[in-house]
Amino acid sequence: MAAKAWQGVFSEATDRRVEKFSESVSFDHRLFDQDVRCSIGHAQMLAKVGLITSDECRQIEQGLGAIRQEIEQGVFPFRIELEDIHMHIEKALIERIGDVGRKLHTARSRNDQVSTDLRVWVREAIDIIDARLLDLQKAFVGRCDGDHDVILPGYTHLQRAQPVLAAHYWLAYTEKLQRDRGRLADCRRRVNSLSLGAAALAGTSLPIDRHDTAERLGFDDVAANSLDVSSDRDFVLEFAFALSLIAAHLSTWAEEWILWSTTEFNFIKLPQTFCTGSSIMPQKINPDVLELTRGKSARVIGNLTQLLVLIKGLPLAYNRDLQEDKEPLFDSYDTVNACLELAAPLVAGAELRREAIAERLDRGHLDATTLMEAFISRGIPQRTAHELVGKLVRLALEKGCRLADLTLDEFRSVHGELDTWVYDSLGARRAVESFKSYGSTAPSQVADQIARWKQRLSLT
Repeated sequence: MAAKAWQGVFSEATDRRVEKFSESVSFDHRLFDQDVRCSIGHAQMLAKVGLITSDECRQIEQGLGAIRQEIEQGVFPFRIELEDIHMHIEKALIERIGDVGRKLHTARSRNDQVSTDLRVWVREAIDIIDARLLDLQKAFVGRCDGDHDVILPGYTHLQRAQPVLAAHYWLAYTEKLQRDRGRLADCRRRVNSLSLGAAALAGTSLPIDRHDTAERLGFDDVAANSLDVSSDRDFVLEFAFALSLIAAHLSTWAEEWILWSTTEFNFIKLPQTFCTGSSIMPQKINPDVLELTRGKSARVIGNLTQLLVLIKGLPLAYNRDLQEDKEPLFDSYDTVNACLELAAPLVAGAELRREAIAERLDRGHLDATTLMEAFISRGIPQRTAHELVGKLVRLALEKGCRLADLTLDEFRSVHGELDTWVYDSLGARRAVESFKSYGSTAPSQVADQIARWKQRLSLT
């Protein structure tokens, strides 16, 4: 029974199998730095309000600093009977400074201690992911000038639809990533509320100053309801959701580039440093990083589902089930962080296969919608214009040619008032140049957006 912080009421030792089953230090040890910093902030507050002396606070700070150094150096002993990282650090502190170490846990419970440590960890993880997203945005925007003259076929239903500038495509992902960053910023605001001082669930009768602790630990505010905060894992699920959506965006990008790198599409050449080969087929250059990025999104989404199921049936306040929140959270963060680390250099290092794209660009009648809108601008109702262009596309399909290859007489066969102006919007490049609306793929619009993003991302 030695070394249990809660052993006083027990008359029997914990079964060794239970210790092995219930330990969490094997994964929550990564919270050691957050636990030390939060404990120091708590001790400084205790000294301020007179619950410990300034000398005792100094001893606690020095002891915690030495423990942190040992963990960083890999010489700190971990034992499953001490359950988690929090009890390991507290036990080690008591062994070093005696009864003064026993005072550290004054006016706190492991419930609010764990919550606070985890909030600090999530806060810092958000900042790291946000920086990775910024790098990826810069990689996409950084491609825009070099690819400014490339026109790509845009798709709906994976069928050729309308032509778009390559830079317009790169900026589409920049926008998605910006929404991801916005969600992280929103999540961070809700994460950054201090849990310490809620104690087990009802608060404490001791004269603590939670606002002082919040200021010391960099929290924006203090959680207002002790019963709520001791059970709250909304911030974990919100971060896990944000990570899941980031993973989904990365998976979409990866899927497209996997397709683009095939012989059938032949749109893009991936850097070989981000590809692997086959053990049996010597010609293969496989997009394994992209495939793994696509595949790893599944585990991130699965982790979110696990967390949602974990909390759905828990009554107020704390329940030991919440120990199970950390492994899926850590795994989602590690997975997305690893994917993002590779995404930015992969984006920057890929090359568009310009000749192959241009050679097939006019296939699929990408200019049909622009031709329809040219009809509309001449007073033909939209539904009528749609039907007329549909007939022209059918005629072009029967002839095996482009719309631009139809003769004027063939155009007039569907509408007698058509004239040579129909050719002004035909062809992928003319179609792109016909766009006018804000946010479209019009060259002027795209140029404005590139300039805006360069300024926003400090690339100018």
